[in-house]
Amino acid sequence: MLAVALAVGVAFGAGSTYGRPSRAPVQLGIYGDAARFASQTGQQSTSRMLFLGWGQGATFGSPFADLFSTMLAKPLVALTADFRAGGAINPRQVATGSGDAYLVTLNHAIHDWGKPIFVRPFPEMNGHWSPYCAYNTNGSPRGFSDTTALFRAAFARIYEIAHGGPRVASVLRALGQPAVRGTLFANSNVQVIWNPQGAGSPDIPGNSAAAYYPGDSYVDVVGDDIYDIRYRPDWADAEKLYAAHPSKPFAFPEWAPWGIDDPGFVTKMATFVKTHSRVALISYFAGQHPGSVWDLATKPKSRAAYRQLIVPLGR
Repeated sequence: MLAVALAVGVAFGAGSTYGRPSRAPVQLGIYGDAARFASQTGQQSTSRMLFLGWGQGATFGSPFADLFSTMLAKPLVALTADFRAGGAINPRQVATGSGDAYLVTLNHAIHDWGKPIFVRPFPEMNGHWSPYCAYNTNGSPRGFSDTTALFRAAFARIYEIAHGGPRVASVLRALGQPAVRGTLFANSNVQVIWNPQGAGSPDIPGNSAAAYYPGDSYVDVVGDDIYDIRYRPDWADAEKLYAAHPSKPFAFPEWAPWGIDDPGFVTKMATFVKTHSRVALISYFAGQHPGSVWDLATKPKSRAAYRQLIVPLGR
């Protein structure tokens, strides 16, 4: 059995829960064409997100150096277990070391990059559409290699290898996990984002965000994805997730109105950022191609609200 540490109490710039004191601007990110988005909104994005299939950047596709260079000042790397033509891996394989060759290569690439970078392993893990979710759409468990305990163990291992340094061997030993083969650099430039959905899908107790939380020692930033689908964004669950992790910076790595033009949603995001002092990053999900359901080109009211209310948050 793999032991999973649920350590708590590691402070990481808690700040006040409400009220936004003077501080550095919020980082504004983008998934999509940063130049096109700038022409729409005036946003000078600091971060661009890419989804990497398991192995991408190492065993197939462009090397990490080429990928990072296209992702602006602070890349946002979303690691997935099975993405398009990418490789596939499950939480049990990661937790038992089968994915280490890729993770060691990632550790070296982060070291070579030498500048701030976000790594977002297995996002939306409590959504049934994610291959590493522990539950099917109907609430039945997926089984042997995809439990929440194994997800927590896998996430902790990814965190440790990404950060590297002298503590890795002892931490993995304490977790009941095998040692890493290969040299790991100490990377102080990386922040690992743990990013569930605020509410599980299916929304059952075993599939809650908390069920996948590996412990404060293995998370740098807590994230939530929020979309406005049919004028029903889930702000209440975002509030709960924010409140549940008072020692962690908070992020919205994905957010957008979905197929509708709703400036009220954009206004609410601006208000949330202003009234929640730990929000460090909001990254708009525009899609990879013009004309997507998230594209602001077809949402003039939302686009105007974005330019007026969101862009100034990054200055």
